[in-house]
Amino acid sequence: MGNRKRMAVVFSLTFMVFFAFTVQVQAETYKLGLSLAITGPTSDAGDPYSKGVEDYFHYVNDMKILGNDKIECTIRDDQYKTDVTKRNFEDFLDQDIVFYLNYSTGSTLALKKDFDEEKMPTIPASFHAGNLEGSSYIFLPIASYSAQAIGLAEYIVKHHEGGTPKVAMYIHPSAFGRGPVSDVEKAVAAGLDMEIVEVVEHGKDLDNTATLQRLKSKGVQYVISQTIQSPVATLLKDASRLDLVATAFGEKGKITFTGCHYTGGNDLVSLAGPAAENFYWTTSYIVTSEPGVGTDAQIALAEKYGRDDKAANSHNYANGVMVAQVAAECILRAKAKGVKITKENLYAELLAMNGMNAFYPVTTVGPVTYSKTDRAGVDTLQLYAVKDGVFHSVGAPFIPEYTGKIQ
Repeated sequence: MGNRKRMAVVFSLTFMVFFAFTVQVQAETYKLGLSLAITGPTSDAGDPYSKGVEDYFHYVNDMKILGNDKIECTIRDDQYKTDVTKRNFEDFLDQDIVFYLNYSTGSTLALKKDFDEEKMPTIPASFHAGNLEGSSYIFLPIASYSAQAIGLAEYIVKHHEGGTPKVAMYIHPSAFGRGPVSDVEKAVAAGLDMEIVEVVEHGKDLDNTATLQRLKSKGVQYVISQTIQSPVATLLKDASRLDLVATAFGEKGKITFTGCHYTGGNDLVSLAGPAAENFYWTTSYIVTSEPGVGTDAQIALAEKYGRDDKAANSHNYANGVMVAQVAAECILRAKAKGVKITKENLYAELLAMNGMNAFYPVTTVGPVTYSKTDRAGVDTLQLYAVKDGVFHSVGAPFIPEYTGKIQ
């Protein structure tokens, strides 16, 4: 089956029923905005993310998923600078956008009140649980960093042999990194049998020798990372040089390294090389190293719009595709009801995306569900591990138990 036909089958089956009932009097253009770090810090995630958003909206328009109506999403590079993000958002408002896609934790927190005041449905690339506090208009694409870190902690506890496992957290020196720490601590206080020996906020050091030797001296057997790929790659290479990387999960005298969404993926393998072997990682997205409908769809979409292999196989490309899918799905559902496409009506569609109305994109390992009391999209996580230089799934998709216990 050719790429065009394969993509049409994968992404359009759920839409076809609406075509028969769509009568186009005059084509409409629905404006959206995306501000993110295509360059600068975290661009290794932001660049493929932006391509995923761009390609899926092109696909929606090219395949006429909305009939003759089109989506116009303006994408701006903010270089991870909150003041630039704010200016971009204000400019998008002047363009009368009906849906907004944001990026960083810092800018999401800084603009939280703006989103509420403008009543603008917003999906950021940040999965920080704190984004949702005191806000009604921010929706996380997938389970929060806190849920991901707790999921890793639960796996460690369930599969560790010999008493209470000693764990260190290796985090980004920002709200993005610090966010999950207190929630993991709450899970431990609620009964998760794990000792958090140390929380390490990494800097820009190119050598982690002293840190790793200190953790080893304290008996640390596992590290949970909440940062981005490059510092994790450096940590893994240093640990490999010191012969500290476990060759099997929980190997005595060694350290098993784990991480949340932005620490892993194919880019980590490229950066860390053989040192990435046996790195355990969790996310709600599919990975293209595993065969399936989602992998076929992602690769075909990237090929259709001329992306290179690096972008095509990035979990952050899938991340961008997914948020675009959700926005397009809201527009599609509103059109099916015959209501005007406004930010208010798209917000209502997000809140109704649950139960029988859950959304099932092929980019994730579980359904997207939202409501007034649940604004984290995909609750399901998948654990992956690097084996022979490739990420493979470990066990079945799951929902962490302790996320519910600490709420």
